[in-house]
Formats: sequence, C-alpha cells, structure tokens
Amino acid sequence: MTGGAQVDGCIPVIAIDGPTASGKGTVAARVADALGWSVLDSGALYRLSALAALRRGIVDTDEQALSNIARQLDVRFQGDKVLLDNDDVTEQLRQEHIGDMASRIAPLQPLRDALLERQRAFRQAPGLVCDGRDMGTVVFPDASLKIFLIADVDARAQRRYNQLIEKGFSANLGDLLKDLKARDDRDQNRLVAPLKPADDAVVVDSSNLGIDQTVERILAHWRNKT
Repeated sequence: MTGGAQVDGCIPVIAIDGPTASGKGTVAARVADALGWSVLDSGALYRLSALAALRRGIVDTDEQALSNIARQLDVRFQGDKVLLDNDDVTEQLRQEHIGDMASRIAPLQPLRDALLERQRAFRQAPGLVCDGRDMGTVVFPDASLKIFLIADVDARAQRRYNQLIEKGFSANLGDLLKDLKARDDRDQNRLVAPLKPADDAVVVDSSNLGIDQTVERILAHWRNKT
C-alpha cells in the first residue's frame, strides 16, 4: 500500500501518541513504510536534547541552556541511524538514563517551543507518520488520523526488558516497571502538554497484539478515513 489521500487539501498526518514502551516508535515506522510516507520519532528529539545536555554538563532545570541546545542540535537521521554531531548515537538514545532525562526536561516550555517548528518541518508530501506524546494534541492538532496507543504497564515493562536484553544491555524487570510507572505519572500530570488522547483520537490497546497486528489495525483505520 503506497501513497495516501490529501485530506482537507493538506499533507496528511497520522499521529500516534502513547506512553513509554507502548511500541509506538516501531509501529509508526512500519505504518510509514507501508504507506510510503516519511516518519518522525519526536521522542528522539527530546532524547537527543537530553544526551547533548548530559554531554555538556547541563542540569535538567536550566531551561535557557536546554532550549539553546534544542535549537542548535546538529542531528541527522540516516535510515535506522541517528547522528549527533556526526556521532552515531542510535543505541545511546535507548539507554534508560537518557530516556529518564528526556522525560524530566520534556515539560519545560522553552525546550518544547524550540523543538516545535523542527517537528512540524517533517510534514512533507506524500504524508507523515509521527509518534510521541503530544503529536495529536499540540504538534499536529489537524492530523488526519490520531491514534492513542496504549498497553498494560506490565506488558510494556516486559517488552522494554526484552529489548534491552536483546541489545546486550543489563536490565532488571522490577526496576523497569517502577521507572515506567514514574514516567507515566510525570507525563500524565505535567502542566505542559500532558500525555492524554486527543478528543478525536482512536484508542488502540496493544497489550495482547503483536506489532504486525497493531500496524494492520492502524492501517485499517486509515483506509476507513480515505
């Protein structure tokens, strides 16, 4: 399945939001591939900002320094690789301490403002599939299709554990579960762009679905739209 219909005269966007480790990044990439569209992993921009801040010794409360970093990020996406200052940081971005830092700085408005236009610039023909926490509520409120992808926290912890072990990282399931619950609480209760489904979002529960099944369910919703 390729291409996609123009919706309301605009370049179509499928926004996939959801909590940490719900599988939205993998699903978004598969949906984009099926449609022949571009993809945006918005969380990568926040993790890149977190990694760049840690490299420079910037604390998570220095809003001005963090926003400056976000504006000046020298980042390139090359296939499955993410380059920061010409350094392949793909694996580093998935480390738990980077994700934790990203979760702590994500509510800062100056940082969000700095990244907003960078995210919107990814909207190019024939279409965009993006994932994050506020894609359908803040970044692309006019998205053609909004998906809120959820999964039971225990299932998400197990998935993250399996991913880390497969990549050769040490991991503790109990610690991952505790960390995910803490991130969920921060994301859902932050004052700026809290994690929540858009009013017109379709909620998809992937707790008992495989990746292929989840992708097909989202594609079916898109076909119904067009």
